[in-house]
Amino acid sequence: MPSSLRVRLRSLRTATAALTVATVGALLPAPAAQAVRAAPESVAPFEQQVLFKADRDPGYACFRIPAVVRTVKGTLLAFAEGRVNDCGDAGDIDLVLKRSHDGGRTWGPLQVVNEGDGDTHGNPAPVVDRETGRVLLAETYNTGRTDSKNCDIPCDRTPHLQYSDDDGANWSAPRDLSKEILPPEWNSWYATGPVHGLQLTRGRHKGRLVFTANTETWNGSRVTANHAALIVSDDGGDHWKIGATDSYPIPADGTFRQKPSEMTITERPDGAVYVSGREQDGTDLGHRTHTVSRDGGNTYTAPFRAIPDLYTPQVQGSTLQFGKRMLLACPADPDRRRTMQIRSSYDGGRTWDSVDRGTTVTTDWSGYSDLVRADRTHVGLMYEGGAVDARDEIRFARFTEDWLKPRRGPDPTTSDRAPGARPAAVLGGARVTPGRFGGALAFDGTDDAVRLPFSRRLPLGARDFTASLWFRYDETTGEQPLLWMGGIGTNQPQVWLRGEPASNRVTGLITTREGAAPPRSASVRTTGAYNDGAWHHLALRRGDGRLTLFVDGTQVSAADVPGTVSRNSPFGVHVGQRLDSRAHFTGAIDEVSVYERALSDAEVGGLRTGDVPVTRDTVVRLPMDRVRGSN
Repeated sequence: MPSSLRVRLRSLRTATAALTVATVGALLPAPAAQAVRAAPESVAPFEQQVLFKADRDPGYACFRIPAVVRTVKGTLLAFAEGRVNDCGDAGDIDLVLKRSHDGGRTWGPLQVVNEGDGDTHGNPAPVVDRETGRVLLAETYNTGRTDSKNCDIPCDRTPHLQYSDDDGANWSAPRDLSKEILPPEWNSWYATGPVHGLQLTRGRHKGRLVFTANTETWNGSRVTANHAALIVSDDGGDHWKIGATDSYPIPADGTFRQKPSEMTITERPDGAVYVSGREQDGTDLGHRTHTVSRDGGNTYTAPFRAIPDLYTPQVQGSTLQFGKRMLLACPADPDRRRTMQIRSSYDGGRTWDSVDRGTTVTTDWSGYSDLVRADRTHVGLMYEGGAVDARDEIRFARFTEDWLKPRRGPDPTTSDRAPGARPAAVLGGARVTPGRFGGALAFDGTDDAVRLPFSRRLPLGARDFTASLWFRYDETTGEQPLLWMGGIGTNQPQVWLRGEPASNRVTGLITTREGAAPPRSASVRTTGAYNDGAWHHLALRRGDGRLTLFVDGTQVSAADVPGTVSRNSPFGVHVGQRLDSRAHFTGAIDEVSVYERALSDAEVGGLRTGDVPVTRDTVVRLPMDRVRGSN
């Protein structure tokens, strides 16, 4: 839209807001028009639409940070940050709203709930008091910037609160909550939500209102701690206090175990509050972290614990109890914000469906989200998405439980003979075929793979190691992943072996992190692809400052890079598949083994003869000769 029109629209909203806030206790009026309600329709298992987009909602360059709740009258209130000049996090940002009276099928026009007027007014965390019908909206302010950069550290962030008593049509003037929930030591960063809060329905604290906040402490020269807190009210939002808090120190070298943030909360059927957060750059494995409160949000039962094998990028997510399952909405790519999925937990958030069991909403770029019970049969998902960028638009999807993948029984397995190991899952339809020694597994290049269950023995850390396998393939194109351990992408620690037939080579690579230094990688490559359909032995060894690749006894090596190969990322061990499922092997693989030490040349040679010992330092030992069970 022409910039002059954007300025005129912006000026009109600013003038209206200034007039309204000048009156103490005055309410911000909603637009008079409402969308025409759709006629009753048959129940659709899945449908979605664009809810906020810059070229449809004049006056804004970008919309981000969705949050949605359902009022006691059934109205859906969909909040977002309306970013005026660009998509930056600390610019001129308003809190905006659209309302739906038919479960999210149709929506009314955009209304401004809180005018930034050059500053940042964002991080919506709405919660509904079902005893009074009041909708409360926690939010965070900071001084706005004009250069699209982030807020300087320490950042002058402060919490505020508004409310509506008429289903979001009108809103109170904001109230500063700093005296109640911003102690002096939380002086570097402060963020409410951003996601819906909840009202407890069970237990001694029934009726309590709860939302989340994450904060940081600044000592005058650097950030020294991160805090993940629940904020609670027992009088309908008139007064608030800090409840459960988990604090993690941040040492001077800039490394830390965890930094839980942007938490989403769900009340479980047993009355406990499940808390799931984004994990940002900690040394613990996993991009999501969680804990539980069993006393209404006063305390956590234990510190946050990261979930290594829940694949997601570093991004906010949302949860919702839906019948016998709890839902988690977040992107499924472990490295990038794309492929929005709904995954389920059937044990109160203790474990979650793997990516292959989740239900994909879109394969587009996707980011922040929120979940809501839209009506009696549908769940609503409000999420950032776009074909080019996750910030292109905010969408609203509606789906029924029938649209979600049904709960699946155990996967077929193949034996792992390493000490204390559990069987590995056989995915897709990988089948037994004649191998180099006995049987092997054949992979179809589409969805076949072997995935090991997470074990604390699998991450190799900074130790020496040796990985070994036999492979056979005749593909001439594509990426042919053989073994993948750790994360993925250029920044995540990892170990992998793959065929690259188009480049006529086989490659082994490690990416490491050491302290607060940036990631470093080392790789070794052959001068042939070995894609002749015959069996070949492959081994990758880290030891004595070298990274060495063996193919049928021939060696090529490169200098090692110091650091750990398992940190700061989701963690998985896959045979025949990349961690992000974007490439699969076509061919057969046999006798996969990993040792947490550097084997000698003679020992590597012994693996070629079928002498594959199982010792205390064996981390993986997959004969790949049998599959038990069926899909």
